[in-house]
Amino acid sequence: MRAAACHNGQSFDRFLAELKQRAVADGVSQRAIAAASPYLTYDQGIVNRDRGQRVFGQLFTEFAGRMAASYRMQNGQQHIKAHAAAFARAEKEYGVPPAVIAAFWGLESDFGANMGNLPVLPSLVSLAYDCRRSERFQNETIAALKVIDRGDLAPDEMIGSWAGELGQTQFLPTHYVTYAVDYDGDGRRNLLRSAPDVIGSTANYIATGLKWRRGEPWLEEIRVPQSFPWEQADLTVKAPRSKWAGLGVSYADGRPLPNDALEASVLLPMGRNGPAFLAYANFAAYTEWNNSLIYSTTAGYLATRIAGAPPMRKASGPVAQLPFNEIKELQQLLVKAGFDVGKVDGVLGQQSRIAVKTMQLRLGLPADSWPTAELLVRMRGTPRAQAAPASATATR
Repeated sequence: MRAAACHNGQSFDRFLAELKQRAVADGVSQRAIAAASPYLTYDQGIVNRDRGQRVFGQLFTEFAGRMAASYRMQNGQQHIKAHAAAFARAEKEYGVPPAVIAAFWGLESDFGANMGNLPVLPSLVSLAYDCRRSERFQNETIAALKVIDRGDLAPDEMIGSWAGELGQTQFLPTHYVTYAVDYDGDGRRNLLRSAPDVIGSTANYIATGLKWRRGEPWLEEIRVPQSFPWEQADLTVKAPRSKWAGLGVSYADGRPLPNDALEASVLLPMGRNGPAFLAYANFAAYTEWNNSLIYSTTAGYLATRIAGAPPMRKASGPVAQLPFNEIKELQQLLVKAGFDVGKVDGVLGQQSRIAVKTMQLRLGLPADSWPTAELLVRMRGTPRAQAAPASATATR
């Protein structure tokens, strides 16, 4: 094992000794540290996995078709019935609807069936020693020690994902410490084995950590006319439903939108020819939970299905997706044109979408943020002088 450069050449053993001292200073008992110590070992395989991970690069309809399938919707509805008292209590205390909790529960672990099978303490301390996200995972390691110290889980019970998440809704240890609640009254917050604890803790995190707004919607499917000003379809553009109604937007079944002041954004995860949604203020909870637009839209959509919404309308025609190498080429051309697209990785992240939209506007194309073959052809022939200014940047 090479000494990590960000720790001034310090060996893992020396780094670990200092991290334990930090934990003690943060209130962790020597008893908890002694119990966890056999598990605080370095695993290069975890670091390799972290550096090689790929973000979501599928079409939304493909990902949602698999992850928000009917069986998962039905399973969610069954779990809401089976744990009706805990769900009712969570909605009363935190204002989070059962379907919202159940959708995350289903997506993250299939209701506890797939929580991961790796000891998380070696993962956490290995990622803490690695330089990519060292400070973050030092904090996560200390939080895991606090979970042990509190008596919620023993070190050998801490089995989860390779990235250190725990439990049936995959909480990082900092979230476990802050938001886990004892909903079954046994004196422990057990997010691996107790369904009531999972339900209450997830509701607490969504309400308190992700700022859920009680009584408000999160996502609704809509129909958008071809005359729509496509540059308005953006999560950063918020307007009253009355405005969207005036632009010809209706519910997916043709019913008119309410002519009211409730703000929402028009979301087109696959451009103007794909599905369309109104994303409300509560949709921000989904993008905070996971900043992948494909995951967050799928989670919101699955929650609507569990709550009783019909399945998505079929697209009017096929939505073409550029292959990985062409998206990467488009990102490279956008960088040459002065945009910050984040990583040039062949995956359409938020920065890439904003750059695509700005270039579509510049070239007089429908500005729906969806990369097309026409845009790529036009960009290949676009001199730098006609492209975006170097200051055209955005946040991922």
